[in-house]
Amino acid sequence: MRRIKRHTSNGSGPHRDRIATAAGLLAGFALDRLLGDPRRFHPVAGFGTVAMRAERSWYSDDRSRGVLHAATLVGGAVVLGAAAERLAPGRTGRTLVSAAATWAVLGGRSLEREAMAVHAHLDRGDLPAARQRLTHLVGRDTAELDASEVSRAVVESVAENTSDAVVAPLVWGALAGVPGLLGYRAANTLDAMVGHHNDRYEQFGWASARLDDLLNLPGSRLSGLLAIATSPSRARPAWQAWRRDASRHPSPNAGVVEASFAGVLGIRLGGTNRYYGNRVEHRAVMGDGRDAEPGDVVEATRLARRVGIGAALVAAAYVVVTQRR
Repeated sequence: MRRIKRHTSNGSGPHRDRIATAAGLLAGFALDRLLGDPRRFHPVAGFGTVAMRAERSWYSDDRSRGVLHAATLVGGAVVLGAAAERLAPGRTGRTLVSAAATWAVLGGRSLEREAMAVHAHLDRGDLPAARQRLTHLVGRDTAELDASEVSRAVVESVAENTSDAVVAPLVWGALAGVPGLLGYRAANTLDAMVGHHNDRYEQFGWASARLDDLLNLPGSRLSGLLAIATSPSRARPAWQAWRRDASRHPSPNAGVVEASFAGVLGIRLGGTNRYYGNRVEHRAVMGDGRDAEPGDVVEATRLARRVGIGAALVAAAYVVVTQRR
């Protein structure tokens, strides 16, 4: 009698693809921690150049053109990611592609370096230099800020960008692989380029800004939860600040992270921000502690590091767990 061959799972096919994605996410996160952003030929910079040329070609002061702009560029990034993933040779190739894409879209290490560069100037008492270096992190007018205001601006930037440039891309990498990584980063970059409230971009940038808000919803919530989970001694005030203050922030996502960081650090964030062109914003205060100090910049970067590590582990675990179902 002819023996019937049984088909058993050997970890091939989609299951192995998911394992490769998880490994790529962790490897890409490690590369970002070790190396930071690529010094030359950064893919995000290349995308920005393409986006600027596209804007020059079809810009118009209306929302429909902005929808076209966002859909074409973000959709193109997603298609590119899908093609790279599909053409990757085997499990090792998929891991390498996922790692390269993750490294390219993350910005945690570079964010930390910029924050600590401002802190170094503050620590030496060189406030003018700290104000100048702060312009690498924020778009506000830094010329008249004192040491506490400079410190607050750095902590706010670290909090928001930890969510935007570390946690959110890892979330989308876990949910959708390389297409998710590249599509998220494309949307986030477009928001930084055209998602502004001014005469040129109020209509054209509307779609990019709304898409970025939508894509950042899961990442910002995970960032807040990880800030609390990795700081158990400050979990209660952080949770209270989130629940009380986050909804008063103009951003549906930044408020969650800034409030959580404020609660963990025991400081106040928010308040009056002055921007170039005489624009002034009076933002709600996040947290109920003291004013920010230079030492809080160091603590904020440590908190951001813990949140980033937690996000990488959660993302990889999600991929592995879901592939077993």
